[in-house]
Amino acid sequence: MSDILHFPVIVIGAGGAGLTAALAASDLGADVLVLERDTVPMGSTAMSTGLIPAAGTPEQAEKGIEDSPERFAADVMAKTKGKTDPDIALKLGQESAETITWLRDKHSIPLSLIGGFLYPGHTAMRMYGTPLRTGGELMASLQTACEAADIPVLTDATVTRLASEKGKVTLVEYTRPDGVTESVSCDAVILACSGFGGNADMVREWIPEMAEGFYHGHPGNKGDAIRWGQELGAKLSDMSAYQGHGGLAAGHGIPILWPLIMEGGFQVNREGKRFSNEASGYSEQAAKINGQPGQVAWSIYDERLHTLMLDFDDYQDALKAGAVQSAPTIQELAAKANLPADALEATLSNVMALNAGETTDEFGRDFTGKIPLAGPYYCAKVVGALFHTQGGLSVDGDARVLAEDGSPLPNLYAAGGAARGISGDGADGYLAGNGLLTATSFGKLAGRAAAEQVLNEN
Repeated sequence: MSDILHFPVIVIGAGGAGLTAALAASDLGADVLVLERDTVPMGSTAMSTGLIPAAGTPEQAEKGIEDSPERFAADVMAKTKGKTDPDIALKLGQESAETITWLRDKHSIPLSLIGGFLYPGHTAMRMYGTPLRTGGELMASLQTACEAADIPVLTDATVTRLASEKGKVTLVEYTRPDGVTESVSCDAVILACSGFGGNADMVREWIPEMAEGFYHGHPGNKGDAIRWGQELGAKLSDMSAYQGHGGLAAGHGIPILWPLIMEGGFQVNREGKRFSNEASGYSEQAAKINGQPGQVAWSIYDERLHTLMLDFDDYQDALKAGAVQSAPTIQELAAKANLPADALEATLSNVMALNAGETTDEFGRDFTGKIPLAGPYYCAKVVGALFHTQGGLSVDGDARVLAEDGSPLPNLYAAGGAARGISGDGADGYLAGNGLLTATSFGKLAGRAAAEQVLNEN
């Protein structure tokens, strides 16, 4: 064992959760090694919009936005219909503001409060993002921070095994591209290698409603953390939970984001008819679209909402890719989209009546208070997709992985997609930003707790 390289803390996965955990552990003085299977660290974070919710921040107070960790936790419990751990939801809410401040002020991650609209389920504007509103930009900032902190990130290192003694992880084995297996010993391990969306067999077992759906996530999400945790006796929770998205541009793989829906846009099927309450959430909308003829839908909006969306890099990419169509009238838009003009016109008229409060929506959506759509009109053909699994290893408030009996495993931590999230047990409990909230706040908590453990032991 003496000839083997040793790092007190090993982080498996160099996505948002892993790099955040590494920064937190390094801040307390622990030597950290990050192992990443890809040549360039990306993870699920790079494929996201990079938005993180935080409650009770100074920036909110400056803008007169009333918010608190308790209010955020209440939003989480409402969205999940009470099907998540209230203590963990509150803990993450309590940590969220400090996470943003720490990342921004200590590590120069350019996070700022985003205004203008509410995401489904949120009762306060609390979303933070980087200037371009992309996960790639967030990942680049985290990598720069790790470089500045001299944290080694070993890429092209696919972890294959965790060796343990009496439940305590003592050794991590990984394979290099040339097939050579190497080992490094450790005092604590943080699993930050995401969920299992890229493992078709696991998706079929745990999330059968998305087994045939489109997967728009990192291909490396194979469920390794779940498997290793189970081998060590960890408890799994909410394995049927996931983040879906009902706005992935068909044939392009680019998210058409939800502000255009929340501010008055709507979706129709190929018959030109609405089929759901789109505002209930973009996650649960994925399965609803998959239940429509051809498993497709069209997001319908106007020039005002098109202008709103120009602030998002993903939308700019969708425009460049030709995923968005426009026309002066709704009849001409229908012709471009190959939708029945009479049906689409009737749907728009019904939505305008809902805007005016003249009728009640059969799907339960409230359009009152939203500005009616007006020409020119826009549309994007979309599919429902699985973005990320939300179930995983059960953890406590310090991100320690829990055994079946609820006791913490000796030196194993989990964050991000490796850990159970706060999205309940399905798709409808996902609250926008939950993925990166658990990545960053659980990553921070895991890094700090792991560092404190090894420093106290040594």
